Amino acid sequence: MEFVTALDVSMGKSYAVIYQDQTCLYEGEIAHNQYGFQQLLEKIQRFTGKMMVVFESTGIYSKPVEAFCQKNKLPYCLLNPLAAKKQLEQGTLRSWKTDKHDAHVLAQSHPLHKREEKIHQSDVYQNLRDLSRFYQEIEEEIKRMRMYLHNALQLSFPELEQFFSSRLTPYALALIELFPHPALVLSSSITKIKNRFVNHTTKNISQARAKQKAVDIMNYAQSSYPAVSQSSVPTQKVQYYARQLLHLLEEKERISREMITEAKKLPEFDLLISFPGIGEISAALVIGELGDLFRFSNHKKVNAFIGIDIRRYQSGKYTGQDHINKRGNPKGRKILYFIIRNMIRQQKAAPNHIVDYYYKLKKQPTPKKDKVAVVACMNKLIKCMYSMIRNNTKYDYSYAVSMDQ
Repeated sequence: MEFVTALDVSMGKSYAVIYQDQTCLYEGEIAHNQYGFQQLLEKIQRFTGKMMVVFESTGIYSKPVEAFCQKNKLPYCLLNPLAAKKQLEQGTLRSWKTDKHDAHVLAQSHPLHKREEKIHQSDVYQNLRDLSRFYQEIEEEIKRMRMYLHNALQLSFPELEQFFSSRLTPYALALIELFPHPALVLSSSITKIKNRFVNHTTKNISQARAKQKAVDIMNYAQSSYPAVSQSSVPTQKVQYYARQLLHLLEEKERISREMITEAKKLPEFDLLISFPGIGEISAALVIGELGDLFRFSNHKKVNAFIGIDIRRYQSGKYTGQDHINKRGNPKGRKILYFIIRNMIRQQKAAPNHIVDYYYKLKKQPTPKKDKVAVVACMNKLIKCMYSMIRNNTKYDYSYAVSMDQ
């Protein structure tokens, strides 16, 4: 005797129905609070038999429902929104959508579909996923703040951008915050600039290097022609964005340390960093986004999970060009893409069969385009990582090459 509890999830509440053999036994709205979930649990516990909870993933709004199922050890199916949409529309030509209607259709259609029970991963994977997302959010914020700083500096002291032309450093940001306008530099001396810089920066810096920075900024100030005064709003913005960037860099470093420490608890971490081109941060980010690979029965499901499985269209005599689906995890896809790029940049450090495969695709009789070759390498990398983790083996170039031949 199998029962189905289906919920149509929205912000702060859900419409719940309980079915058995296409018969509705209960329906009603429940709030996402202690009283609401306790009420739902009591309704579920009235029925003796196998119970499956079904609901659609709606981002942060479905998380309380998922936590409720995990806490009470209730098996549940977490549906992809696109898959749920297709299942709800199957067999009907009418556009009819309400919370109540969707909950009933989810329950009624459950016996017709092979919905897989969601496998709950251990807390370390969930924590790593949250840290990975937090790390990537801070990286995006750093890019945004850097753009704002660039715009303000172009008005107040554009020469200062030469301090971080390649990458942001705490030294450069400390100097920019102290001297956002050439007038502030020209009104001081090299010795005073050096001393202020040494006392202000949180990083250790030698007296010689601090003096050189002071000489550099004095030279820039003497040749600069600012578009605004030292008391202008753009000058204030320079100081503000420099402070914000310093804070973001410190937070990014802290999160990266925490993320690596958490990832080291898992056996796959050491396996992944044995792969040339995958460092500690990359390995932690990959584990955070892909999770426990043992929950996938083959590497092709990992491809589908991140959205690089092939989308094919054919109708009559027309056959469309193959593309990747891009319906999976875009953050995981982005991380793998940059890992391949990193492998190509560091190809001289150690032999890597993924890089060999990239150049093989680029030198074929019909050379592949760059992004096509990179995506093909992502597929090969997933296959290799999946095999390494499943078999608990570190990377071996000679073995990988022999498998490719």
